[in-house]
Formats: sequence, structure tokens, C-alpha cells
Amino acid sequence: MTSPVRPTIVWRFGDGKAGHENQSRGLLESLARLRAVKTVEVNPLPAHTLFASQLLGCPASWQPLPTPDLLVGAGHRTHLSLLSAGRFRGGKTIVLMRPSLPLSFFDLCLIPAHDDPPRATNILATRGVLNRIQTATAPDPHQGLLLIGGTSTHFGWDNAQLLAQITTILAADSAMQWTLTTSRRTPASFLGALDTLAHRIHVVPVTATTPDWLPQQLAQAGQVWVTADSVSMIYESLTAGAAVGILEVPCKRTNRVSRGLRQLASEGWITTFESWQKHVHLQRPPQAFNEAERCAHWIHQQWLT
Repeated sequence: MTSPVRPTIVWRFGDGKAGHENQSRGLLESLARLRAVKTVEVNPLPAHTLFASQLLGCPASWQPLPTPDLLVGAGHRTHLSLLSAGRFRGGKTIVLMRPSLPLSFFDLCLIPAHDDPPRATNILATRGVLNRIQTATAPDPHQGLLLIGGTSTHFGWDNAQLLAQITTILAADSAMQWTLTTSRRTPASFLGALDTLAHRIHVVPVTATTPDWLPQQLAQAGQVWVTADSVSMIYESLTAGAAVGILEVPCKRTNRVSRGLRQLASEGWITTFESWQKHVHLQRPPQAFNEAERCAHWIHQQWLT
């Protein structure tokens, strides 16, 4: 009789921010599709507690927890706890996004390529940030999704410019059924300006959505248009396998985000609105796009087999 396979024990450090939670959960859900995983949710400890532990030993809250194989965290508030837990309890430390501490401190850094990470054996460059989306198995070519962001560090906003693009897209195919959602950054004036298009678009404000709403919509949509500022939603749409178009918003200056979008467009992953106007065609991703799955496979092959 064979003994049961021991699950991989993962301590997941979270900071409560939805975007960071989405990244670390996406990685661990992908890893769990490859092998048995037991995730232990761990809150980051205050810096003063961690500094005191250098003299007093392993923090009391960590002592009864199962010994970790992996320690995973996203967000600056998790970094010191990741390293301290690795020192006291063992396990490989995995940080998502570029950390505020030296990269050499961690066993693996999963850093978006648009952040220009250096080449090193403990760094894996990713196309965008990781997410929980899975490739859609049967998207509906007549279902369209409009994902609207808002003002940001790198992008401004222009209601008239954006509404003109949306109107042109709606007019190109009267058979398409469109759903639009916003983000917490979307200017309040934008929803009011949408009234003239209410007969063609089902509007679901971000305040009316649940955490599962967007994954469910992406599983059905054959076409997705995303404003250029919404980088995470662009990569989520690509992961779902949808044909992705980019709605133009004013760019304050050339930056790492805009450069990353240009590269995606040149490689055929996304279609800019300007390019779409010439051909009225959205190109589907040329191949599967799932960075959480790719990173999980690397971890599995390098450390767990």
C-alpha cells in the first residue's frame, strides 16, 4: 500500500490589496493544478516585531504553523516577513513584482518584463502581472466586453475621445452584445456621458461587481476592449484567450507601461484602436498566454520534483 503524497506546504503572505491577492492566488491555484498544495494564510508582522525577533527568536505566531516548503508574497508590506519566515522556519521565498529589498535576498523574484528586471538565476521575467484567469473554453463571438479604467500616474482622461471610440466600435457590428464595467479610478462623469449609448450597452459599475464577476465575463467574451491605462485587465483578457483591443486614453509621457503595450501590439497580442480602424478586425492571441501557469511549472520542475 502506497503512502499518500505529502502536499507542498505554502505560507502565503497577503497585504489585503486586491491586486496583490489576485497575483499570489493565481500562482498558487496554478501550482495546485500540478500537485497537492496546502496553503497557510499568514499575515505580515510589523517591522518592529520582526526586528525584535532577531534577538528573541522565531515569532510566537509562526511557531505552531506547519513547516513551509514555499513562502509567497506580493506587496512591499510582505517582504520582511517573507525573509524572516524563511530564516526561522525554512522554505523557498518567492516574491511577486519587484521588491523594495535587494533581489538577491529572495530565492525567486517574479517581476514583470516592463519593469526591466536584471538577468539572474533567481529572477523570472513575466509578461505583465500574474492573475487567476483561466483560458476560456467556449467564448461567444457575439459577446463583447468593455473594460474602462481611469486616470493614473501614466495616463490622463478624455470622456469625448473615449466615447467616440466606443461609438465607432458599436457601429461596426450591430449583432454584438456589449457589457461595460468601470474601475474605482473611472471619473464619475464618464457614466453620465454613457447615457446616449445605453440602448446598446449593458453597464455594470465596479461597485455592482463581485470578485468572480470579471472572470465569469471573460470566460464568455469573444472580444474585449480595454483602456490603455488598465494594464492588469489587459493581461487578464489575454489570459482568457479573448481578442483584445486597446482603447486610447491620453498618455502623459512615454513610460514603461506604454512601451509594454507597444511591444504587445508589435508581437500581435493586442490590437490598438488606430490599427483596428484600418482593418476592423481584432486578432486573437497567437498562442496560449498564462503566466501564472508558466511560473507554477517552473517552480514545480525546479524545486518540487
